[in-house]
Amino acid sequence: MGDLSDKTFFVTGANTGIGRATAEALAQRGGKVVLACRSESRTAPVVDDIIAKTDNKAVEFLALDLGDLDSVRTAAASFLARDEPLHALINNAGLAGKRGQTTAQGFELTFGVNHLGHFLLTTLLLDRLRQTGSTRVVNVSSDSHYSAKGIDFDDLRRPTKGVGLSEYAVSKLANVLFTQELARRVPATEVSAYSLHPGVIASDIWRSVPWPVRPIMRLFMKSTEEGAATSLYCATSDEVAGQSGAFYVDCKRKDPNPVATPELAQELWSRSEAWTAA
Repeated sequence: MGDLSDKTFFVTGANTGIGRATAEALAQRGGKVVLACRSESRTAPVVDDIIAKTDNKAVEFLALDLGDLDSVRTAAASFLARDEPLHALINNAGLAGKRGQTTAQGFELTFGVNHLGHFLLTTLLLDRLRQTGSTRVVNVSSDSHYSAKGIDFDDLRRPTKGVGLSEYAVSKLANVLFTQELARRVPATEVSAYSLHPGVIASDIWRSVPWPVRPIMRLFMKSTEEGAATSLYCATSDEVAGQSGAFYVDCKRKDPNPVATPELAQELWSRSEAWTAA
């Protein structure tokens, strides 16, 4: 990654799992890192631990609940009020398996957190990213998006069903589509967008998947440090500078699900804009 002491990174869901590993690696290289998370009590010890391990005091907490669009607006406004540059936004936070739940605004919870909250956050911070120049948006998707057949937009207003794996796949497809459409709308000289599969990781994203499915799944998972590798690659590597809109696995470019068409991406963007309008 090289020296990152002149750069600021905003990482969602950075108090655990891949997000924590990502934040620590960025701080180790001298980057200023904002850990955007729901719980200050759970994040403060992580901030202290990263500072102690890296001897980098430019690590801090910012309150953000992606399941509540009002919280997203407050978090973005708080960051923008600092009037400082932003070099990379890493949309890492995610969840799966929350049965029968919706967001504060009534969207299926997995879609609401994994896509819609991040969509609003990104669009609110986009002008700052463009002003900073040569910046990046990294959306942590999943190879689960390959199992999605498309998006049933009516379903997005219904609570999660079963263990929520189909809803998770749709939300991860949305991450890929959002990345592609962002790349079409914003020149790569200003902001480059990337989506990625981090690997199947033993992280807290699966905390709501019920027993006995969860322990079986974890037998085949990578460590969080391994999972952070492609996020860090997309956020910092000169090799991918300007290669906006692509999907990556193990730090290599890969074709996404064929259903990720420009037409579907445009529709998702238009609907997401309408849904997040203040």
